[in-house]
Amino acid sequence: MSHIAVVRTRAAEGVHAPAVTVEVHLSASQIAGFSIVGLPEAEVRESRDRVRAALASSALDFPFGRLTVNLAPADLPKGGGRFDLAIALGILAVSAQLPAECLVGREFYGELGLTGELRAVQGLLPAVLQASWADHAVIVPTGNAAEAGLVASATAHGADSLLAVVAHLNGQASLPRCQPPAELSRDEQAADLLDVRGQPQARRALEIVAAGGHHLLLVGPPGSGKTLLASRLPGILPPLSETEALQAAAVASVAGQRFDPRRFRCRPFRAPHHTASPVALAGGGSMPRPGEISLAHHGVLFLDELTEWSRATLEVLREPLENGEIHISRAARQAVYPAKFQLVAAMNPCPCGYL
Repeated sequence: MSHIAVVRTRAAEGVHAPAVTVEVHLSASQIAGFSIVGLPEAEVRESRDRVRAALASSALDFPFGRLTVNLAPADLPKGGGRFDLAIALGILAVSAQLPAECLVGREFYGELGLTGELRAVQGLLPAVLQASWADHAVIVPTGNAAEAGLVASATAHGADSLLAVVAHLNGQASLPRCQPPAELSRDEQAADLLDVRGQPQARRALEIVAAGGHHLLLVGPPGSGKTLLASRLPGILPPLSETEALQAAAVASVAGQRFDPRRFRCRPFRAPHHTASPVALAGGGSMPRPGEISLAHHGVLFLDELTEWSRATLEVLREPLENGEIHISRAARQAVYPAKFQLVAAMNPCPCGYL
């Protein structure tokens, strides 16, 4: 019996995915134990019960003895359920239920249900992207398969259960390769400027903004078409390159936004309400998450009713407009998110709107 097994996975840190090595040690002991070390947060510590139940539900043996799981590096905070699959496979390898050789050159992500079901995790795209750079194959939950398939250079397979992964690694069955869905045609991707009737000067301004990458302020009375014009800007911008599309999709993945892979090359269009807080616009929270300016990366950020926005919220835009990124610092974590966007703002000429 091997006493130490090593499994590769990745943590989430902003739009990056630092490598994490899961080391599983099994020692003979009269008193059974199962501990996880390496700066795990509450969700990771709770994986002990999820993994134990998933193994039992899958008719796999949970070894008797003292189990120690180390998540290295120890100084990197680790949260979420994304480590469940790697921990379970490490336990199977250390107890000789799975050949350790089949874990080499692969990375594993996924949260386990009590029945052994493999559930989708948030922020997976950066992990798959960086695994492909390291020339590692990846196994992901079926719920993340379309997302993983966006990385053309990755060798990614989707699985719906722990048993399916074990069968694949043992050579008893094969998992389907993750494939990207068919993209929408150009006509289906974005709203068209042809929807705007009249307004020749405004249309000309929009074309200049699209060609030069400029920001734009629209001033006019209610009903003059400011919002309609702004929403048509993404439709006349060039399609996203593969690199740009992956960057924008990575931000959406980390934020937990619903992402339609068919719109992979569509430029984002974000239109937050004028009551949005500085944190909603810039991102943040006790566990840093991207805000609206990052979700608009490589796209358009539309601020309607500009005069109604608070000064404190608008001041948040200074750094990203200058540097194309936003730095968020919290007591436990720091994160840097991309925020390169075109700003389109709209306002009425006076408080009544009709001056």
